[in-house]
Amino acid sequence: MTPRAADRARYDRATAHLDAPVAIVDLEAFDANADDLVRRAGGKPVRVASKSVRCRALLERVLAREGFAGIMSFTLDESLWLARAGFEDVLLAYPSADRAAFGALAADPKLAAAVTVMIDDPAQLDLVDQARAGGTEEIRVCLELDTSLRMLGGRVRVGALRSPLREPAQLAELARSVARRPGFRLVGLMAYEGHVAGVGDAVAGRPLRSRAIRLMQAAARKELAARRAAVVRAVRAVAPDLEFVNGGGTGSVQHTAAEEAVTEIAAGSGLYVPRLFDNYTSFTGRPAALFAQPVVRRPGVGVVTVLGGGYPASGAAGPDRLPVPYLPEGLRYDPQEGPGEVQTPLLGSPADDLLIGDKVWFRHAKAGELCERFDSLHLVEGDRITATVPTYRGEGRTFL
Repeated sequence: MTPRAADRARYDRATAHLDAPVAIVDLEAFDANADDLVRRAGGKPVRVASKSVRCRALLERVLAREGFAGIMSFTLDESLWLARAGFEDVLLAYPSADRAAFGALAADPKLAAAVTVMIDDPAQLDLVDQARAGGTEEIRVCLELDTSLRMLGGRVRVGALRSPLREPAQLAELARSVARRPGFRLVGLMAYEGHVAGVGDAVAGRPLRSRAIRLMQAAARKELAARRAAVVRAVRAVAPDLEFVNGGGTGSVQHTAAEEAVTEIAAGSGLYVPRLFDNYTSFTGRPAALFAQPVVRRPGVGVVTVLGGGYPASGAAGPDRLPVPYLPEGLRYDPQEGPGEVQTPLLGSPADDLLIGDKVWFRHAKAGELCERFDSLHLVEGDRITATVPTYRGEGRTFL
C-alpha cells in the first residue's frame, strides 16, 4: 500500500460515520508542517497568517507551539473579533476603510493595544481620524513596503500591486507623518514578497519556465534584501523603537529569515499545504487539509460523478486555481466539464473501484479559502476524529 493509499484508508475509516461533503485536517501533518516552518525560520518567530487558516481552534493550536507569535489578519473587523476573543497581537495585513471598526478600535483600550493597522498613504490616517467618533485611544500603525522587482529601467515589474512605497526616503517620510500626528504610534514595517513566497519554482513539465522563475526569484531576493535593509535603517532613524519588521511567506521563510533586518516571518499556508505549494524546491510539506465529495453517479466505465466540488481559488483564473482529486490516486477531471457547482465527473481507472456513496478526497488550490465552503473541520489523529471545530464560517463570520 502506498503512503497516499494508507492515508485514504485512514481518512475513510475516520469519517465512515459522516456523510460527505466533509472537510478534515490531519493533525499529524499539520503539526509536522508547523515544525518545518519553525525550523526554516531559524529562530525568528513566525506570525500566523489567519486568512490561510480561518479557524480559531487551529490558530490557538499553532500559537501554543514554540516558535510562533502573533497573528497576521486580513480585515479590520476580523482583527477586532480575534482581539475580543483573547488574541493579544494582531497585525492587519491590508489597509482598511471600515469606519465602524476604526471607531470601535479607537474607543477600546484592549483592542487598541492588541491590533496594529496597515497603511501606505497619509490618507489612510485621515480616514481613521474621521472615524474616531470621540475615541481617543492611540492607534498602532505598520507601514508596508513594495517588494516588487523592477527590471529594464522599471519597464518590467514582477510582484503584486500592493504598496506604492518603494524607496527608503518614501517610507521615512510616511514614518515622519505618523510621528507628527497625535493619536498614532508607528510600531512596525511589513514587506510581503509574494513573487518569491507564493510562486512555485518547480512547475511540473515546465523545466524552462521553472528555471526562469528560479532566476527571477534569486534576483528578487538579492535586490529586496539590500533595499529592505536600507528602508529599515531609514525608518528606524525616525522611529528607533520600531517593534518589528515582518517579511516572508510560506515559500520564502528560510530566505527572508536570513536577512538581519527582518525580525519576524509571516506564514500560514504552510500549515495546510494546499496544492499551490507542491511546486517548490526549497521545502516539501504534507497535505493536511482535505475535503471529500460523495460519489453519486457511475455514468460509465472509468467514470464516476461526485456531488459538487467546484471550489475555485482566488487569483487569475486558470487550471492551477482548481482543487485537485487526490484520493484515490489517478482520478482526473473531464476537460469538458471540470469541477462543477453541483456535480463533478471524474475519469480514470480508479473510478471503476468506487461505489455509490464512497468518498473522493480533494485538495484545495489555496489554504484558508477551503474554510469558506465548510462550517466545520474534523480533526483527524491516526484513523479517528478527535475533535470537530468550527471554521470562521461556522461561527457566522464571513469577513470578505
